[in-house]
This record gives sequence, structure tokens and C-alpha cells, in this order.
Amino acid sequence: MTNRYATPAFTRPALAPGILGAIALLAFIAVVGDSGWFTIARFVVSILALIMCVFAWQAKQWWWLPLLGAIAVLWNPVLPIDLPVIAWQIAHILAAAVFVASGLFIKVNRVD
Repeated sequence: MTNRYATPAFTRPALAPGILGAIALLAFIAVVGDSGWFTIARFVVSILALIMCVFAWQAKQWWWLPLLGAIAVLWNPVLPIDLPVIAWQIAHILAAAVFVASGLFIKVNRVD
């Protein structure tokens, strides 16, 4: 008989920042043109992307690093990149999909 309350063999540490990043990206689509709120969005998104890069590195799933690194660079508030509003809105949707997908697929084996 198997124990149905057994601990899983892995964790998904990037799931929470992935969902938070996707929510932030979708919420901040409306303020792409506003400089003050968009600066806050840049900080939030770039920091969450870098946190997820750390989790991808720990999980040895390096194929997520270029995508998450590109998000961190594109949304960085230190050296801002100017794009047209429609390009930012499309980028927000694509980055939200990357956040959710990487949050679901980045798995770290449990060490007991």
C-alpha cells in the first residue's frame, strides 16, 4: 500500500515568483506610457526575472536563463530601453507566458 501523503521528490521554487511576475506584467500593461508607474513595473519585473534565474541555475535548467535574462535586461530600470507602446504591450504578454511556463517547469529535487 502506498502512502498518499508522501512528500514529492521535487519542489517548484520558481512558481510563486513566476505567478507574481505574470500578474505584475499583465497589471502594468495599462501604465506602459506613464513614466512613474512604468519605472516601478521595470523594477518589479526585472527583480523577479533575476530571482527566477537563480532558481533555474539551482535546478540546472540553464535553457531558461536566456529567456529570463532577456526579460531582466529589457525591463531593467538602470539603462531603460525605449520601445513603442504596442511593442511593450506585446512584450508584456510574451514575458508573462515565459514567467508562468518557467515557474511550472523549473523543478528542484528535494534533499532529505
